[in-house]
Order: sequence, then structure tokens, then C-alpha cells
Amino acid sequence: MSSIPFDSGSDVSACASNSPFALQVLGNSMEPEFRDGAIIIVDPSVPLHHGAYVVIDYQGETTFRQFIVRDDKHYLVALNDNYPEVLITEEYNIRGIVSQQARSRKLGIKKAIHYLK
Repeated sequence: MSSIPFDSGSDVSACASNSPFALQVLGNSMEPEFRDGAIIIVDPSVPLHHGAYVVIDYQGETTFRQFIVRDDKHYLVALNDNYPEVLITEEYNIRGIVSQQARSRKLGIKKAIHYLK
């Protein structure tokens, strides 16, 4: 499972805990929808739901995956088939739900893509 680096020395107190924030996608685990280098907007105030793209703390790592509910079990699924599906069996913390992928000329994304309806 690829993780999102977190700088524990950063001053995050300036942001309210329920304020949206931006992250850069690192790696290809969420391709083709989210390419390496894409900027995602994560909203901690959105309720967790089946099919949501989540930033999650699980098993000591912070990662970006799709949250899937199947047969009353919860899974973290990468969009790239080269990465395994992970059955959630331990406690986890949802940092937020991806609400938008920012526009990027470099990545060929001409308009922001919104994921919440």
C-alpha cells in the first residue's frame, strides 16, 4: 500500500479540523482516475460512504484509496489493478473524503473534477 508522506513537524493548527485541504497524489496506485502528481481536495466534513475516495490512516500509514462496502465488510481498493485490495480488519481514521481533483495543465486536466453530488 503506498502511503502519503506526512510531516509531523508541520503546523497544522492553523486549519480547522473540518476544513478542506489539498494533497498531492504520489505514485500510480489510483490511476487512471488520479495520476501521479494530481492535486486532490480532501473534505473532512463529508460523511464516509460506499465508493468514496478516502484519505485514511490504517495500519500505521496514511493512504489514498476507494472505500468499498461488500457483504458487510469494508475494503480499501486501489484503482490500479496492480495493487491488492485490502480488507479492513483493524481500527482506522478517515482524514477526509476527496471532493475534487484540481485542474492541471501539466497532467492534461482542463477542468476541475468534482466527486460529490
